[in-house]
Amino acid sequence: MIHTNIDPSLKAIVPNFKIGCIQYHHIEIQESPQMLKGRLRFFQETIQVELATKRITDVAGIADWRSTFKSLRIDPNRYRPSNEALFRRIKKGSALPFIHSAVDLNTFFSLQYEIPIGIYDLSTIDTDLTIRIGQSGEAYVGINGRENQLEGKLISADTIGPFGGPVVDSDRTKVTEHTTDALHIFYLRPSMDMAEAKQLIEAAAKMFTHVHGGESSHLIHHVDGTKESW
Repeated sequence: MIHTNIDPSLKAIVPNFKIGCIQYHHIEIQESPQMLKGRLRFFQETIQVELATKRITDVAGIADWRSTFKSLRIDPNRYRPSNEALFRRIKKGSALPFIHSAVDLNTFFSLQYEIPIGIYDLSTIDTDLTIRIGQSGEAYVGINGRENQLEGKLISADTIGPFGGPVVDSDRTKVTEHTTDALHIFYLRPSMDMAEAKQLIEAAAKMFTHVHGGESSHLIHHVDGTKESW
């Protein structure tokens, strides 16, 4: 499992901050199977019906992450957590596009668990992984094709530099149909206890390897330094 670190400065701001990581090897990414496309379409339709009589900010996971952003002095109205961005597109009636099996399943997990999640090509990540606040001058070209300034934002970085975060991920580390080893980062709800987090990570890994084959290893890292890997 790749070495992970959460910057200690986050502990004073978000005492229950935690991430879940799943590392995959020998996977095969391709066009999403009809089973996944069908489940994702049905899930979007269900969410759209629910949001007809419910505010986006009443969704528990969205409320949790908006609160976390505010604690980190990140304006969630200007920089939306990626899970909220997905829900807002669905509420507007915009169908989420199918990309390939890894990205589509990542989208499904983000909707199901109501949290930001990133998936990355492991071969593009250089050794140690750190979750921290972006510094002055840091930026990357995102998968949205735009340059994203990262100062003051929550980011994931390796020894090369920032590559992801709960808003938009970088183009450098994106997964493609040629990816065979991948890293999943789950920005877990701070209110979630470790037992529930472990159950979530296990369920996600099982479904991902069911679709893509290969094998997985898991890690949950709490900002207090507690780690559980298996």
